Amino acid sequence: MGAMAGLSTAEEFLEFFGVSYDQAVVNVNRLHILKRFNQYIARDKVPEVLDEESAKKAFKTLLERAYQDFVRSNAATEKVFRVFQQAAGVGEVSAESLRLSLRPRRAKSEDRTDTAPNSSQGRVRAAVE
Repeated sequence: MGAMAGLSTAEEFLEFFGVSYDQAVVNVNRLHILKRFNQYIARDKVPEVLDEESAKKAFKTLLERAYQDFVRSNAATEKVFRVFQQAAGVGEVSAESLRLSLRPRRAKSEDRTDTAPNSSQGRVRAAVE
């Protein structure tokens, strides 16, 4: 939907889609509402084959849901942004990032076994360092 590309503020989105809103709620949660709206769009994929009116209706539904999340709740509870998730102890770590983080440690421990204090090379290194 090309018309959305020119919108930038929460108020512009809410007005474009005809969503009634309380300015006090938007003042406190504007970025959270837009972020949640973006999450809903990513999760609930609006089909590209819809005509303009149907697409606008689908996006309006997602924006209303995002806005209502913050009418009923608050930013700290909803934890839309990573900083709130991390503060609550919620985090995501991929198996690949764990695997990569262990490689340097393995290499260091292998270096230590190669230069054990019993070997003359290890004593020379220790004396030089």
